[in-house]
Amino acid sequence: MSAIANAIIRHNAGREPERLAMKYAKMAQDPFIFLRGACHLYYDALSDALRDAPALRKAPLAWCCGDLHFENVGSYKGDNRLVYFDINDFDEAALAPATWDIVRLLTSIQCGAGVLNATRTEALAASRACLDGYRNALIAGKPLWMERETSTGLVKALLTSLEDTQRAAFLDKRTLRNGGKRALTLDNAKALPATAAQKERISQFMARFAAREPDPKFYRVLDVARRIAGTGSLGLARFVVLVEGKGSPDGNYLLDIKESLPSALEPALARLRVAQPAWPHPAARVVSVQDRMQSVDHAFLRAVKLGRMSCILKELQPTANRVDLTRCKGRADLLLGVVSAMGRILAWDQLRAAGRDGAAAAGALIDFAAGKQWPRELLDASRAMTRLTQQQWKTFAEARRDGELTRNT
Repeated sequence: MSAIANAIIRHNAGREPERLAMKYAKMAQDPFIFLRGACHLYYDALSDALRDAPALRKAPLAWCCGDLHFENVGSYKGDNRLVYFDINDFDEAALAPATWDIVRLLTSIQCGAGVLNATRTEALAASRACLDGYRNALIAGKPLWMERETSTGLVKALLTSLEDTQRAAFLDKRTLRNGGKRALTLDNAKALPATAAQKERISQFMARFAAREPDPKFYRVLDVARRIAGTGSLGLARFVVLVEGKGSPDGNYLLDIKESLPSALEPALARLRVAQPAWPHPAARVVSVQDRMQSVDHAFLRAVKLGRMSCILKELQPTANRVDLTRCKGRADLLLGVVSAMGRILAWDQLRAAGRDGAAAAGALIDFAAGKQWPRELLDASRAMTRLTQQQWKTFAEARRDGELTRNT
């Protein structure tokens, strides 16, 4: 068995076989999806590359998303019910050198050139634009935010369209309506059936959770299903819960409950002796870092315990969407505008969380950003990580075709 296949099998041990098979099938499709599903391999390799890139090793510490790629930047609805464009997945969040997030984002742009309808040359130009946006925003030193009135291009088009999204229309996409009641749609694409025991477990948990909330009736469970979403988390326990909300049928809400594990960055950070705070459990880390980095709190976001399992609870939103990057084909200006915005957002989020629990102060990030050498080092590192990821993907895809993953799951 190849070392790559063996490492992936070890990392995914214990996951639900049905959704794990979905994860492996997705990862075999192309290098970008593989990058998304093999975060642990990326950081194992990145730590080996540190000798040739002092900026990756010596950059000031910052709170990082950990799994930053261009599909983990999108819209979300804040608890003020307004829609924002920001990093929206913090499962792998950790305290790390500030440059780690931007290098992974640049690698995603190059690995995902096909998804972006971009040539290799265009992907490199987009990487430079993203890096320039990040550097300039750090130097400016002021954490801003991006919503409809402050956005442009495809980001503005996305946020404008989402402002008009109606809850009933979103519910109609995810549920079946029978008179005045709804039930979740089990389509094997977004939702799978939950067992009776799983439904009972979630219902009991939600009843205990609701008892501590101002409006317990809001959380009355109407239906439960296993949720299919993302790539890296496929195979972990994850549920979509239909609750009463503000009243059936069109005032119902959908909640997402997702199992949380330790960050995939931790082994590489331990080798660098970058200490992490002592979190109560993994979901507490995810939620705390997300609260620090995002400009406005995500609606319903909580760290909870489902029995012994650490979980993230949040609203499943009709506004959790991404920019339609397929529209960038033949329009380099649109692509450069989107990725530049992503670079700025990362800088703003790091500045917003500066000085917390071991993170460097904003002044240290600003001083670092003003340096001349590190942008070239980061571009070189992203190109090297792109080549390595493409090689790992080919090895993985061959192992899957040969049945190695099936025999060992």
